[in-house]
Amino acid sequence: MNLLIGILAECWEILVESAPFVLFGFFMAGMLKEFLPLEAVSRHMGRNKISSVLKASLFGIPLPLCSCGVIPAAVGLRKQGASKGATSAFLISVPETGVDSVAITWALLDPAMTVIRPIASFITATCTGIWINQLPEKLPEGHREMVPENGNCGCSATAASCCGTISPQKSQSPGVRLRSGLHYAFYELFADLGKWLLLGIAIAGVIAYGVPDDFFLRHLNNGFVSLLVMLGIGIPLYICASASTPVAAALVLKGLSPGAALVFLLAGPATNAATLTVVSRYLGKAATVVYVLSIAVCSLLFGWLTNAFYAWAGLDITRWVSDLGSATESPWMVAFAIVLVLLLARCYLPRKTVAKSCCSHNTEPEKL
Repeated sequence: MNLLIGILAECWEILVESAPFVLFGFFMAGMLKEFLPLEAVSRHMGRNKISSVLKASLFGIPLPLCSCGVIPAAVGLRKQGASKGATSAFLISVPETGVDSVAITWALLDPAMTVIRPIASFITATCTGIWINQLPEKLPEGHREMVPENGNCGCSATAASCCGTISPQKSQSPGVRLRSGLHYAFYELFADLGKWLLLGIAIAGVIAYGVPDDFFLRHLNNGFVSLLVMLGIGIPLYICASASTPVAAALVLKGLSPGAALVFLLAGPATNAATLTVVSRYLGKAATVVYVLSIAVCSLLFGWLTNAFYAWAGLDITRWVSDLGSATESPWMVAFAIVLVLLLARCYLPRKTVAKSCCSHNTEPEKL
């Protein structure tokens, strides 16, 4: 019983610290969805040039799609003629960052990591896309199938992630868009990411309570080995950017270096079995190899550079994380946490499937 109470107390503290930033991040996600729709993004990703890769990486950074929700969206872009490099850059930059995960990074880690994370994601996605663009290009056939056979993972982050198509939006008034964005952010997106955020907070609570404070200092010594270990953990792990942030924060408090935490934040959301299956099918086996190797190399490089930067600047990331512990004393922070808990609880209430709400016809996707 004491063990359970201790873990729940740690989870509550993490929840209180991050609640206002999570709510703000989801609000911004809703606004981005309405005012930066995917069909606007797709128009800039068709050419097999560096500019299309840069645009895909840049557009992908703020978009709030989870690790599985980005898959059908990226396939939709590919089927509309996006190049291999642009598609792969989009697949990396979207799940590695997002306005919601950036806000949580500020809450649970520190300002430096809040800036480093999206920059590292942008460069990783861009480098991967450029390298994949050097491979022979073969335009995809057909324009109707957008969802892979294993792509029905329950995410509904955009219309593209449900039906797989990227249809143009009708002109709407700002008020209608605002209401639509709020509904998307605090209903659809919470339903998609809420359970993963809860899982991340739960894992962070277990780590914070059960792992000794000097665990990584004693066993990994914050060297290059710790970067390799976190890369090995992150690549097969199925976790979204928002959920990975509290886990990384808990590991940092136990002595993990900021660079190793960044490796986990970069590799975890961008690589998993579902993503690699889609990359192999739609971009080719050679592109899959380049995809994984590029993420691994860039993650390790940025992890090493991050450790060097923190050492050079004399920054102590654990001090910032520890100072946030007083958040539970603020009634406003507690109020935000209660609101967040109510929204997360709604994720488990019975609701209609998104496929019925956003698909106006009952047609099965064609196979290649």
